[in-house]
Amino acid sequence: MPLSPTTPKPESPLPPEKTIAAWRILLRGAGAFFVLYVFCVWAAKGYNRGWTQNQVPVKHIDPITEIEFIKYEKRFVPGLDVLAAGVTSGLLIFSVTFLGRRCPPNRA
Repeated sequence: MPLSPTTPKPESPLPPEKTIAAWRILLRGAGAFFVLYVFCVWAAKGYNRGWTQNQVPVKHIDPITEIEFIKYEKRFVPGLDVLAAGVTSGLLIFSVTFLGRRCPPNRA
């Protein structure tokens, strides 16, 4: 008996051809979020365009002699190395989703 337009089609156990697996979507979102997060942390800590620093020089003036001297404060300032490592990690997480099966599953 042929199927008429009003008769529902039987459901196929296979997903449609053009779908993306949920883990791929999750990893792509996680990779993009991680890149954005690392950039925001780097920007919030001061846009340091050098290497990462654990101590920052701060100039002080002696009140009696008025001579300028430098004291070092312990403070973490992420540099471009942290930004590059974070962006590379995020892009690696994102790019893993493009590996794997390329051909669609066999349809019966």
